[in-house]
Amino acid sequence: MARHTFATTVTLSNGVPIETVSKLLGHTKIATTQIYARVLENKISADMNTLKDDLLNKEKEAEKKKNLNSSS
Repeated sequence: MARHTFATTVTLSNGVPIETVSKLLGHTKIATTQIYARVLENKISADMNTLKDDLLNKEKEAEKKKNLNSSS
């Protein structure tokens, strides 16, 4: 039970990549780690919100550059 909690709650839910979790658990295959580590719904939601924010920021930066170049 501790391995499942560590893999899911302590590491993956806090942004640690599954490759790192795999090494921490002493696994040679990611598939073995996936038995212990589950992606929780709140993690999916948080990751998608981060992606949305990143994409919006890139869009805003591109728009700023476009406006600076057109005013020169």
